Amino acid sequence: MKRLQWPSWMPIDPYILLLLGTVGLAALLPARGTGADVASGASTAAIAFLFFLYGARLSTREAVEGLKHWRLHVTVLACTFVVFPLLGLAARGLEPVLLTHDLYTGLLFLTLVPSTIQSSIAFTSMARGNVPAAICAGSFSSLAGIVVTPLLAAALLGGSGGGFSADSLVKIVLQLLVPFLAGQVLRRWIGGFITRHKKVLGYVDRGSILLVVYTAFSEGMVQGIWHQVSAVRLAGLLAVEGVLLAVMLTLTWYGAKALGFHREDRIAIQFAGSKKSLASGLPMASVLFGAHASLAVLPLMLFHQMQLMVCAVIAKRRAHDPEAATAPVPPVAASRIAAGTAPRSD
Repeated sequence: MKRLQWPSWMPIDPYILLLLGTVGLAALLPARGTGADVASGASTAAIAFLFFLYGARLSTREAVEGLKHWRLHVTVLACTFVVFPLLGLAARGLEPVLLTHDLYTGLLFLTLVPSTIQSSIAFTSMARGNVPAAICAGSFSSLAGIVVTPLLAAALLGGSGGGFSADSLVKIVLQLLVPFLAGQVLRRWIGGFITRHKKVLGYVDRGSILLVVYTAFSEGMVQGIWHQVSAVRLAGLLAVEGVLLAVMLTLTWYGAKALGFHREDRIAIQFAGSKKSLASGLPMASVLFGAHASLAVLPLMLFHQMQLMVCAVIAKRRAHDPEAATAPVPPVAASRIAAGTAPRSD
């Protein structure tokens, strides 16, 4: 986990620097006119390819086996699509004193998107948790989110969602679900190739997200919406998100214990149930919010970095718990730890 140890006292993923650099590039050189159309088309294709790779990587046998652990997956889905949105609705009282309407809308949207895949797996592995369960939980959450997130956005965001419609849902399904299913169908022939070149293809993951960030923030610059956000408002947003993350980490850990889950399962629930996916949220925001997508995804980007930093610290401490010393490491987890698997910015 070397890239999470820079600097040693703050586990920042260097990929976040690329995200910030991309935002800076969009501020200085936003895509306009034909360039914006090209960037938009390229980002759509890149995200579709990203989900195609997700589908090709997920073993169908792992998915079927994961269904047997249905209580864990229902718990993670409830955290992601019930508890998170309820906390988001509870934060409505902070508008307009602490958050502007647009920032609150982005915060509420953040609570509606699905969980992560790669980072949940990596942190669960590092903490000696149930890695197969984390793989399935993250994948099931992403698939459910393709339909659930737009429906929740329609119900909770209303007119703020930038025009949700059946057409929006169809666009999201075509961009995310169809490529995922295509990857599953073709996994028999390309799964081995993807496994052998997973490091190279990892750059495709990251490049896709950077391209979507550039497109969204370029559009925001062209529309001139950034004057609406002040440093005080951003500080307030960070404080609210810190509380949100702390509440979810606490609820997932102690709630899973109250439900009778073992330590390894509690770790998977905590890391899969407390996260939000940048890779899934960005394209959905582009469809749902249009020109205002940049402000809508700002809370998600900040929360994404915060969850990586905090969960890296928690995972390290979980790995050195007295319970971890006596608990067997799941076979998949052992192989990932040996390989030095690190979370990606999903």
